[in-house]
Amino acid sequence: METQKISRGNRIAGAQRETLARTLKTRYEQGASIRQLTEESGRSFGAVRRMLCEAGAQLRPRGAPRAPEPPAPPMLFRITL
Repeated sequence: METQKISRGNRIAGAQRETLARTLKTRYEQGASIRQLTEESGRSFGAVRRMLCEAGAQLRPRGAPRAPEPPAPPMLFRITL
């Protein structure tokens, strides 16, 4: 799905904003980052984030996913009676 690039400084409102917000939400849910969406749409990070929130997107946590922690080493101990 192609995101229409709108030059910076131009306000978008009404149906055009709703259409862009739905398109951004679809791309975000497909795995695109907010940074990628800013490049595709020509809008600022804040504007893209606001439109995603307005469209009801569930935002992912910041940063890359964490690697799973390695398992703890086995506990070695000796019981003497």
